[in-house]
Amino acid sequence: MKVSTRRDALFTQLQTVTRAASTRSAVQALSGVHLVAEEGRVELRATDMELGLRVPLEGQIERPGAVVLPARLIVDVVRALPGNEVSLELRSAEQDVEIRGGAATFHIRTLRLEDFPPLPELDDSDRVEVPARAFVETVQKVARSASRDETRPVLTGILVSASGDELRMVATDSYRLSVKETKLDEPLAAGFEANVPARALQELARIVGQVPTDTLIASVRTNQVIFEAGGVTLSSRLIDGQFPNYRQLLPDAYDHTLQLAGGEITEVVRRISLLAQKNAPLRLAFAEGELTVSARTPDIGEASETVPVPFHGEPLEIGFNPEFLRDGLEAIDSGDVLLKLISPLRPGLIEAADGSGFLYLLMPIRLNV
Repeated sequence: MKVSTRRDALFTQLQTVTRAASTRSAVQALSGVHLVAEEGRVELRATDMELGLRVPLEGQIERPGAVVLPARLIVDVVRALPGNEVSLELRSAEQDVEIRGGAATFHIRTLRLEDFPPLPELDDSDRVEVPARAFVETVQKVARSASRDETRPVLTGILVSASGDELRMVATDSYRLSVKETKLDEPLAAGFEANVPARALQELARIVGQVPTDTLIASVRTNQVIFEAGGVTLSSRLIDGQFPNYRQLLPDAYDHTLQLAGGEITEVVRRISLLAQKNAPLRLAFAEGELTVSARTPDIGEASETVPVPFHGEPLEIGFNPEFLRDGLEAIDSGDVLLKLISPLRPGLIEAADGSGFLYLLMPIRLNV
């Protein structure tokens, strides 16, 4: 195998594909990048057996072939190479690849090619075209609520449902719940529902942000999903298990519904959260016509700020995790927010006031007076 390409193009594509390479597998090949040059095209591949990436590379094939190289090392080498052009040539007898850039030459030992698993291919039978921007924006609204606790794997995913002209995504870590329903300009050719690892969808969002594409292709199979955007193919396992019925978690009615200026309340929460450290809650104290946001951390300090709000009735004080509250408010880009409350021990709901289909349910923290 021998391939020539531009150094900056190779470096950019390596930075993308190596995000899927394993950092802790016992199989060495999974910590590598699979470079394939065949049938007139060059492709870089990587997988940790849960997430897989296939990335095209512009280049000239002088001799076809395939090789697996250590991912981290090849990124560092290409980053450091002088010159604009780079060549990679497999030396079978030496079991290494010669990399030339400018006056520099590197010889890097290869990993076992036969240990690198095949990655799934897209076919025409079960593909659905989805507007890329709408899909990514929906992912970004809910992804923060997905759990990072691997002991409850079903909650580490985002439930993606698409049918007709609606795309819905749901994520929860049991402390908060995000729901985003997005109306599409045109109905989809087919529908699907799958619990996709949040990591895979966040990686897809990053890819769509880097490649010019209006449409992404989704293909949901029995235990895996494949996405294609701008020539990059991402495959991921699906998460087994029953995702919680989020509709049962939403209260039927609320005692207080307050329409607040989104930008103002978000800034107040950001400021006062600076003094909510060491698991200290952020306190929201509602009285007639006003809200006082406060925080206190022993041995560090305290802060408070009062803003006018349309609150009426008996005073109410409720505590929230400051980071979680901030995440919910920041997910609403602009305009007013609706804050719906029942009591200090019942969850609160943050909703976009413009009817854009975003809901954020947040469990309170019991306050010690």
